[in-house]
Amino acid sequence: MPIELALYQPDIPQNTGTLLRLGACLETRVHIIHPTGFTFSEKTLKRTAMDYFEHADFVEHASFARFEDWRREAGRRLVLLTTKASQSAYAVRYTGDDVLLLGRESAGVPDAVAVLADVRVRIPMRKDLRSINMALAATLVLGEAKRQTNEFESLT
Repeated sequence: MPIELALYQPDIPQNTGTLLRLGACLETRVHIIHPTGFTFSEKTLKRTAMDYFEHADFVEHASFARFEDWRREAGRRLVLLTTKASQSAYAVRYTGDDVLLLGRESAGVPDAVAVLADVRVRIPMRKDLRSINMALAATLVLGEAKRQTNEFESLT
């Protein structure tokens, strides 16, 4: 199984579009967990993902509960990217059954969602700064996960 991304109730359409573009380029399915903080439509996604929208593989989930049902049934490990984690994203051993979960840009994920994650990771950064953009965070961790699982080999 290839590694996948999941966006928990994303707030900013441009970040969602950027991650759909990333997913298209790196052959990574993106799960979008509703509700979103913007008007979710094909028109919005096409505007933000540009001509990469046609190449994007994404699945919508009506709620986190529906996503969680899918994840458990599929036997996927949930890896949450969060500034509240103590474990570095670069100290984790990723596997092909991982789904990398990113929280809302404005609030992350609620505690009830965070406790369901099998692994919680953070990107090492300066202590006096809060966080980086979620699309950049996803890119860093997805790149490391794909490197570890040799998923880049199918793209070259």
